[in-house]
Amino acid sequence: MPLISKRLPLGLMIGALLCSSAFAQNATPDDAQAETTSEAAQETQTGPLSVELNSLQPSDGGCRLTFVVENGMGSDLSRAAFELVLFDAEGTVERITVVDFQDLPDAGTKVRQFDFKGTQCDRLGRVLINDTTDCTGDGVEPRACLNSLETSTRTSIEFGT
Repeated sequence: MPLISKRLPLGLMIGALLCSSAFAQNATPDDAQAETTSEAAQETQTGPLSVELNSLQPSDGGCRLTFVVENGMGSDLSRAAFELVLFDAEGTVERITVVDFQDLPDAGTKVRQFDFKGTQCDRLGRVLINDTTDCTGDGVEPRACLNSLETSTRTSIEFGT
């Protein structure tokens, strides 16, 4: 027999075992639930905010840029706005502006068009997303839009961050 059983009464030993067993049983589900909740939060917040420069079209006195935006971030966005920098073919900054994609529902796709007066489509060489000016939604961190951003283009000009 172990040394400890000779010194402690049997009732005290059983009580200690039951108490430690109950503590372990109570701790395990909470820990598992916290891990599950944490994993679920990561899954819902790790999806991309995909922005595609879909087309460039001459418009009245300028150039129309068409974007396709897919929100895979796991939360509705009540507003997503970005600072864009337009560069000409030689790499010179032509314009700095803000585009507001407005509301973007979770798992939804939106098409947005922006007209840039005085800009010639055939002179554009690059469009840079310079920063986020607004990223708002329930439980959405202000930098989440930029951190989750994935860009692509169907045009001949460079587009990205």
